[in-house]
Amino acid sequence: MLKRPDSLDIAGPAGKLSTLFVPAQGESRGIAVICHPNPLQGGTNTNKVVQTAAKALSQLGYACYLPNLRGVGDSDGEHDHGAGEVDDVIAVVDYAKSVHGELPLALAGFSFGGFVAARTRARIDADKLLLMGVAVGKYAIPTPEVPADTLVIHGEEDEVIPLSAVMDWARPQGLPLVVFPGTGHFFHGKLVPLAKMIQRCW
Repeated sequence: MLKRPDSLDIAGPAGKLSTLFVPAQGESRGIAVICHPNPLQGGTNTNKVVQTAAKALSQLGYACYLPNLRGVGDSDGEHDHGAGEVDDVIAVVDYAKSVHGELPLALAGFSFGGFVAARTRARIDADKLLLMGVAVGKYAIPTPEVPADTLVIHGEEDEVIPLSAVMDWARPQGLPLVVFPGTGHFFHGKLVPLAKMIQRCW
């Protein structure tokens, strides 16, 4: 979906992190690190939902980094079920800030990547958080509470992460959700509306 994003290796705590970089269109107004779905089910930084978010955010002026987290693709290390991956994301954030300076930071992720992004936000400050099909209740580590202005987008008919599970997580936080009617986990046929929703709500 993106035209030839640049590829670079970023030093992470478990070795290199093979990362796609999508530059901001126009003047840079922020940095975004976007996390991929579960690699045990084939998730990588080329996932269409991840790339859709990168395209939408780059059009808003965000310099977007899409790492393959540890053990994925050409990245070093072993998959750590969402624990060590947080350290990987922080390493990418540090690299991005060394390149772009202290621009506003957005963390984003799809499915497992949303779980990782939420856990990263609990460790470091970020100005924006985007969770798409966030994997709530799937891992031994709980999904933390998130800021009230987090953008959470979920499919009504998500067959991997039931909407009811996300509602149960969001309800005690008073956290609003954006629900795509008749939509499954991978947002099939809804990628263009997904991009428009991200830009509208940003």
